[in-house]
Amino acid sequence: MLHHGSYPRRTLPLAIGEYALLGDCHTAALVGRDGTLDWLCLPRFDSPACMAALLGTSEHGHWSLCPDEPVLSSHRQYRDDTLVLETTFVTAGGEVTLVDYMPVEQEHRTLIRQIKGVKGRVRMRFTLLLRFDYGLTVPWVTSSHDGQGLRAIAGPDQVVVRSTVPLHDGPHRTIEAFFEVREGQTESFVLLHAASHCPVPTPPVDVEATLAQTEAWWRAWCAQCTYRGPWREAVMRSLIVLKALTYAPTGGIVAAPTTSLPEDPGGTRNWDYRYCWLRDASLTLAAFISCGYSSEAQAWRDWLHRSIAGEARQMQIMYGVCGERNLQEWSVGYLPGYHGARPVRVGNAASDQVEGSKNPLVLRAAL
Repeated sequence: MLHHGSYPRRTLPLAIGEYALLGDCHTAALVGRDGTLDWLCLPRFDSPACMAALLGTSEHGHWSLCPDEPVLSSHRQYRDDTLVLETTFVTAGGEVTLVDYMPVEQEHRTLIRQIKGVKGRVRMRFTLLLRFDYGLTVPWVTSSHDGQGLRAIAGPDQVVVRSTVPLHDGPHRTIEAFFEVREGQTESFVLLHAASHCPVPTPPVDVEATLAQTEAWWRAWCAQCTYRGPWREAVMRSLIVLKALTYAPTGGIVAAPTTSLPEDPGGTRNWDYRYCWLRDASLTLAAFISCGYSSEAQAWRDWLHRSIAGEARQMQIMYGVCGERNLQEWSVGYLPGYHGARPVRVGNAASDQVEGSKNPLVLRAAL
C-alpha cells in the first residue's frame, strides 16, 4: 500500500487503520505508517502506558523515527510468517527501510528499531518522548551507568535506550538524534524496560542476532499450523495477531492491546480491552485448536482453572492476565482521548456483570 506526500510533524493520532501491531506475548505496541510509535505499555499489556499519544497528542508520549525530508512514497509489510514490520520510505535523496520488532522470550521487555539504507542517502530524525502513567509523568533522564545509552526513570519503571548514533536532549524534554543513512548503512535503536530498583540491563543487545532469533521463533510457531486451505496467508496473519495477544507467563489472552478506542467516532463507549474475557478467549481458542495449536489451549485452560478457583458463585466474565479479579474502572481525566473521544478509561467495570456465551460449547470444550 502506497502513501504519497511528506510526513508533517503531527499532534493528533493517525486513523486506526494506519497503525501496525508489534508484540512479544507480554505486551504490544502500535506504530503508525509514518514511523511514529504512539502506544506502548510496559511491562504488561495492562501496565500504564509510557507512550500514550494514541489517546491524546504527541505530548503524551511517542517515538518517531522517520526521514527528516519530504517523503515521496512509502510502503510497509510484515516479513513472511513473523511479526517483524518493514516500512520503506522513498525521498528525493534515496530510500531507507525501517525495521521494527519486539523480541520474544527475553528477560526484559525490548523494542528494537533499525534503519537500513537501500539507495542514495536520506536525512533521518529520531524523537523519543517518554511519559509514564498514561502521558502524565515526566521521567528523570540520565546517562546509563554503563555509559552506553540513556536511562529514563519514573517511580517503579526504568527505560534504557541504546543507539548506534549519538542521542541528545531536545526541546520539551525529548531525546533526539539527527543523522544521515547511506546505501548499505544500518543504524539501530534499542529500548529496554526493567524495574527502576534493578541494575541497568546488560549486556547490550546483539541486534542482528536478536532479529534472526525473533524471525526464527515466529516462523517455527507458524510452521505448526495445520491449515491447508486457499487462504493461508490471511489465516496465518490472523493467527499471528491472536498469538501476540496471549500473555506467555500465564496463558491468558487479552481481547485487545489498547484501551479507550471509541466504538463510534467521538463517542463515549470507550472501554479498556486489555483483559481476558472468558467468552472472547474461548472463540480465540477455537481458532487455535482448528489450526493445530493445542498448547495454547492447554495454557489457557490452566490459566482459567487458577483464575476461577474458589467459590463458584464468585466466577467473573473476565479477569486480568494473571487472573486478577479487581479490575476497578477509573477515568484518565488529563487525556483528551482518541480524536477527542472521552472519557479515557482504565480498568473495566464489566468484570462485575453477567454475560451469556454466544457459543457455550466452545467454553465447555476448553474446560
